[in-house]
Amino acid sequence: MVSSSSQLLNNQFDYEDQEKISPKQKGGKRLWRKVRYQLTEYHSLPAYLKDNEYILGHYRCEWPMKQILLSIFSIHNETLNVWTHLIGFFLFLSLTVYTATRVPDVMDYYSLQHIAEMLKKAGLPDVHSMLVNCLPSLSNMPNLSKLKDELKASLPYINTTLSSVSGWHILDHLSNCLPERLSHLNQTGDHFLLSLKDNLFNTIAPLPFHPITRWPFYAFLGGAMFCLLASSAAHLLCCHSQRLSYIMLRFDYAGIAALIATSFYPPVYYSFMCNPFFCNLYLTFITILGIATIVFSLSPVFQNPEYRNIRASLFFGMGFSGVAPILHKLILFSDQPEALQTTGYEILMGALYGIGALIYAKRIPERWRPGKFDIAGHSHQLFHILVVAGAYTHYHTGLVYLKWRDLHGC
Repeated sequence: MVSSSSQLLNNQFDYEDQEKISPKQKGGKRLWRKVRYQLTEYHSLPAYLKDNEYILGHYRCEWPMKQILLSIFSIHNETLNVWTHLIGFFLFLSLTVYTATRVPDVMDYYSLQHIAEMLKKAGLPDVHSMLVNCLPSLSNMPNLSKLKDELKASLPYINTTLSSVSGWHILDHLSNCLPERLSHLNQTGDHFLLSLKDNLFNTIAPLPFHPITRWPFYAFLGGAMFCLLASSAAHLLCCHSQRLSYIMLRFDYAGIAALIATSFYPPVYYSFMCNPFFCNLYLTFITILGIATIVFSLSPVFQNPEYRNIRASLFFGMGFSGVAPILHKLILFSDQPEALQTTGYEILMGALYGIGALIYAKRIPERWRPGKFDIAGHSHQLFHILVVAGAYTHYHTGLVYLKWRDLHGC
């Protein structure tokens, strides 16, 4: 009982002492909290945060989660690493929405132009100008949704299945739409008109009026967004603790492997969609290789700084394996301009990825002037920018593939 009373009295005196703390002492505590979350230098870091000895300062070290999340808006040596890929994530999110909502309209426009070219070859040399007069939006490319509506109103059978499409239907609707332009055909005799209609049907029938599947393209977009978001999160959160650093770095490497693997899906699928054996062969190979890379990256030893070159070489080799399907595509479609155009994009994409990996592995330019590129311009930031540029290039490659296969099919 005496002990309890004594403890209560001491607690009361401690409380009274705290009340007597001067404003100067309270200011000292606030200053200590600020100092506690100051940036530190490389030599003061724990071993798990020491990755690049050429970046000498501006490190965050084992901060609380709240301070780490708020640090996304402050300046340190990871700020641009976070934002370069976070902005890239929102870029690809926007591209995904655009692809889902606007690309079908764009492909309708190209389909209409292709039909016009086929009709010219079939015996209507002025069909493009006639379609422009019948469909005013054809001359206004940005207004694709209006063009699509007018197309459906004027040529309703174009968007039906091939079983219901006939040259008679199309020519009849063109005749109704442009009676004064096609009325002269009746003066040339029924035999010529019948021959022209048959020619139109034989020209238009092979065209694939239904767009091909988009899942390989969306798989690539999903892989790109996962890679960019995982990378941003890793660079933001890794300084919290050794355990969280280990987890986030695994996500980072998994994201890189996912981006590389899914980048193969559009070119492989759309190049070999008419050759199921090679399509399945290439897709299976790159999927297994991507999973193997992710599993290997889960090993703790994989993160050690001395394995930097091995990490870069592994991902570079994974990307280099795409040479085989590209060469195969060129052999099969050497007469198709789309094959050459997509290959040019793919070479540019590979060059951007390869240069980025080389800069990352060799730590250029900070190795030449240590400490001068701590905030901006060091190798990891340049690597991030080149990754986004390469992925964006590959997005345009995918659009070419979609246009090619939508118009020509197999």
